[in-house]
Amino acid sequence: MSVPMGNVFPKLKRTMSEEEFSTSSVILPDLNIRLICPICKNPQPKIIEEYVNGDLVCGECGLVLSDHIIDTRSEWRTFQNDDNEKDASRVGAPADPFLPGAALETMISSKGKGDLTKTHFKATVDKNTLTLKHTLHEIEAMCTLMDLSKEVIDTTKQLYKRTVEEKVIRGKNKIAFYAACIYVACRVSKVARSFKEICASTQVSKKHLAHAVKNLVATFELNMGLMTSEDLMTRFCNRLGLTPDIERIYSKISQRIEELGLLTGRTQNTIAAATIHFITNALNIPMSIEKIALVSGMAVHSIKSVSRMIYSEKKKLSDLLGD
Repeated sequence: MSVPMGNVFPKLKRTMSEEEFSTSSVILPDLNIRLICPICKNPQPKIIEEYVNGDLVCGECGLVLSDHIIDTRSEWRTFQNDDNEKDASRVGAPADPFLPGAALETMISSKGKGDLTKTHFKATVDKNTLTLKHTLHEIEAMCTLMDLSKEVIDTTKQLYKRTVEEKVIRGKNKIAFYAACIYVACRVSKVARSFKEICASTQVSKKHLAHAVKNLVATFELNMGLMTSEDLMTRFCNRLGLTPDIERIYSKISQRIEELGLLTGRTQNTIAAATIHFITNALNIPMSIEKIALVSGMAVHSIKSVSRMIYSEKKKLSDLLGD
């Protein structure tokens, strides 16, 4: 028996267009939840959240509308006042991604029994984690003294953590590896810091620093590239108060010097300092060689010696000074 097509495919109900829906008389229920004071009955109430007492209070008549509300704001700070008050935070410092388990541990309050605190500390705190935490604080302090950015600090911490995991540092000069991690992090982040600056800031000899850097490069197969005098030039010019025009001239002159092979074998610090001395003298900019030596960390006689080599080719560089 045949079945009418209308029974197999029933007609679909036509839906209203957006324009028809907006002009129709359909009224949807208002799902917004409004808290209105039963006394004032203001459609736009002034509700105040008193987190100290945990109350919701009407700002017009003072009626308490609700109590025991939860304070969703951030916790108290995690450092002490100048008047030696105790740390007000109840949740501790933020999680540290460089520590195992993100440093999520619980500490017994100092108000408890001394034996309980000691027992809990021994049972929960890992000595290796505690040592790593103190070391990372030392590294951060070193980086802060050198005015390094957070990116470099985090890179240094991550690199040191890897050295601990790979047991590269075992039985070796730890301070030298701190300095080596800082140096490598600067090179990776393209922040100009010379060997001499790192040694002066960390009190590590060049020999120990070079040995530690060599170990890191070999262990992690790092490709840091070569540091040029232009990497140091920007920072030296900023500290000497020189304008960006000097930096542009320096860039052109350094390229010409490299093409001439004039200062092959000289350190990048000496090249940067001597080139700045040459440019400032050629443009009659008052700048003492002693000040350049102080900023660059190089000896005055070394800067003078390299400057004389640059002056010997002044004719080949003079066209760049007039731009």
